[in-house]
Amino acid sequence: MVRRYFGTDGIRGLANKVITPELALKVGQAAGLIFRNGEHRHRVLIGKDTRLSGYMIETALVAGFTSVGMDVLLTGPIPTPGVGMLTRSMRADLGVMISASHNPYDDNGIKLFGPDGYKLSDEVERRIEELLDSNLASQLAKSDDLGRAKRIDGVQDRYIEFAKRTLPRDIDLSGLRVVIDCANGAAYKVAPGALWELGADVVEIGVEPDGFNINKDCGSTSLNTLVHKVREMRADIGIALDGDADRVMLVDERGHIVDGDQLLAVIAESWKEDGRLTKNGVVATVMSNLGLERYLGGIGLELKRTPVGDRYVLERMRAEGYNVGGEQSGHIILSDYSTTGDGFVAALQALAVVKRSGKPVSEVCHRFEPLPQILKNVRYKTGKPMESASVTAAIASAEQKLGRGGRLLVRPSGTEPVIRVMGEGDDKAVVEAAVDDVIDALTKAAA
Repeated sequence: MVRRYFGTDGIRGLANKVITPELALKVGQAAGLIFRNGEHRHRVLIGKDTRLSGYMIETALVAGFTSVGMDVLLTGPIPTPGVGMLTRSMRADLGVMISASHNPYDDNGIKLFGPDGYKLSDEVERRIEELLDSNLASQLAKSDDLGRAKRIDGVQDRYIEFAKRTLPRDIDLSGLRVVIDCANGAAYKVAPGALWELGADVVEIGVEPDGFNINKDCGSTSLNTLVHKVREMRADIGIALDGDADRVMLVDERGHIVDGDQLLAVIAESWKEDGRLTKNGVVATVMSNLGLERYLGGIGLELKRTPVGDRYVLERMRAEGYNVGGEQSGHIILSDYSTTGDGFVAALQALAVVKRSGKPVSEVCHRFEPLPQILKNVRYKTGKPMESASVTAAIASAEQKLGRGGRLLVRPSGTEPVIRVMGEGDDKAVVEAAVDDVIDALTKAAA
């Protein structure tokens, strides 16, 4: 079945064009009907980030859920991992996050969580899609069975306490100057508050949301402002979250960027030394640098690779029992604590290692030298360029050039008519030549 609404991370698109009030209303009704099981009073918890369109979508969702007899608990702005955590801890039947993550303000999205705090399976999403395209009038609640909606207080404090409890009891952050960039997004209150309570000297940026400035020239996808502020304030570390705080990037005291691969190495080695790894390895995607794989191998850990997307990382972790996984882009999943990526909790784990070691972030958080990695894209209009004989031959030739010490990845995008080509190896010139050969063949085949 072709998915009309759900992508790799919920339903996402341009607000009031793709994500309309009508769609949100139907999502509330369809999801509510599926999770309305048993005779108890059902309830759904709804969180959001700081986009202007969040008000519109939230109101439509409330109408949808209450119309099928579900009570609604509204949290206001809170990180996506907070919605997963609260859905489970408050025994809600369903959780919803209104966010388009790291996208600009004019996009928005609807992410759904089951009562266990995990994002929904493909099968449940398929059932919701079937209901979205059907007439639900006959399944609406009777007048006296309609749901109620209310805003709940204290959820931000609950998330702060949850995040603080992920640190060992002997760790406080006194003596560390931390610049935190909240991307004018969902964590603009909780992240600075938690850092201050932990004893850090906190410098805040990206904490003045106005509905339009989420992720704009700030956050984990735009690090220049954070780099400048870290150097200006002579801070020990910079932390950049994205709009819904499920991903993170760090900046060391010199202004150098620490990506998700380096963060995975820091956490994995620390947890290995403490005996906290449930399996002898880490889960990451095919995009993680070969340098990470070699580094982990050097300390006796495996790197298990999945397709691109944090949902695939989490599926592998759950299926095989790993408790550390993530992506180069900064989605770090620590399943001992969270049911989804939590950028702030991941940053706290790195801060704990820094505090215990007494060493600067530039030394603690740069565990390996990344291999040269080249990523290029080819856009096409029609056809299947990857099936061309000339492309197949070019890929085989490029793989031979890179040899056993390198990697070549050629894959179509899941969201647009683009083919992505990634190569990496020890010699940058060889990698560039190999990638360019494949790009040339794809470009000719797509013409």
